[in-house]
Amino acid sequence: MTTIRTPGPTLGVVGGGQLGRMLAEAASPLGVEVVVLDPTPDCPAAPVVRDQIVADFDDEAGIRELAARADVLTFEIELADQNVLERVSEDSGTPVHPKPSTLETIHDKLVQKRDLEAAGIPVPPFREVEDADDIRDAIDDYGAPVMLKARTGGYDGRGNVPVESKDEAAEALESVAGPAMVEAFVEFEREISVIAVKGEDEIATFPVGENIHEDEILRETVVPARSSAAATERAYEVARDVLEVMDGRGVYGIELFESDEEILLNEIAPRPHNSGHWTIEGAHSSQFEQHARAVLGWPLGSTELRSPTALANLLADVEETQDAQLSDIDRVLETPGAHLHWYGKRQARPGRKMGHVTVSADDSDADVETLLETARELEGAVTFRS
Repeated sequence: MTTIRTPGPTLGVVGGGQLGRMLAEAASPLGVEVVVLDPTPDCPAAPVVRDQIVADFDDEAGIRELAARADVLTFEIELADQNVLERVSEDSGTPVHPKPSTLETIHDKLVQKRDLEAAGIPVPPFREVEDADDIRDAIDDYGAPVMLKARTGGYDGRGNVPVESKDEAAEALESVAGPAMVEAFVEFEREISVIAVKGEDEIATFPVGENIHEDEILRETVVPARSSAAATERAYEVARDVLEVMDGRGVYGIELFESDEEILLNEIAPRPHNSGHWTIEGAHSSQFEQHARAVLGWPLGSTELRSPTALANLLADVEETQDAQLSDIDRVLETPGAHLHWYGKRQARPGRKMGHVTVSADDSDADVETLLETARELEGAVTFRS
């Protein structure tokens, strides 16, 4: 039986960006306190957490301090060092969820794909890249274009480079600047994602979301996805199979390609994911509340859809770095069913995610295309330019 006291349990979170901020906002009503570790003083999560430890994501002394103050450790960024987390957990007795072994699998996209393929999960054809000839060979086998990916460190499309021809192979590899892999380019009908939760003795999945990317960066999500019933059920099956491979409790963002009702796995994030931000307004419990519940070993909440929802990310429309400000927000604030989320980042850099807008409907049968159109209009009405 779950019991809560005052003060409540403490989550120690490696990373204090927007995910840490929203995690703390969701944990607070449950009586759960949050301490984050982040190298940026006064990080985005700082205003809403109990405390911040200013240290690098792999700083062992900092993580030991975090473990000493927490009942359980988790992370909101894959730059956390799995070896440090494992040592600190063993020495301190503070559990880590998801497990460091899962983080180790996720860190390297080639290792991730090999493990998933070995588990029978459908993935696009892929291979390791050691030199430009490996990319050229992949083009011979898979056809052009192919997708070159940095094996480590990539996020929000960074580290992903489409290679249109053999002539581009060397330049593309140089731009990745490190260990790489290459995948066949998937001619998909749509990109979808399942936000899945692994609890103590249960799993849960949120409704399938449909994602719209530009330049490999997630721009919009609509829920429910405009997928067939068969494709939706297959997406859930793949997501559940993925959770069998992952070790440890928590939320997992599972990105998928849908093509003629065939589902292929793209990538996995062992944490709350941008494509799940819609759950704050659109589901009975958000992905952030679910992550807090899961890592603590508490019963999971309902993942049922509260209302159809569209999300538009707010990317800084600036030409150079400047102090962050968002102007002309009145229309967002005045629109029924619209919600503004500001991440509290101090600097606006070109294309940086600074917040998002969601639009939810009262009618459970509402047209998601209409919601998406409204979200796009609201995103277009605001600006970061001075």
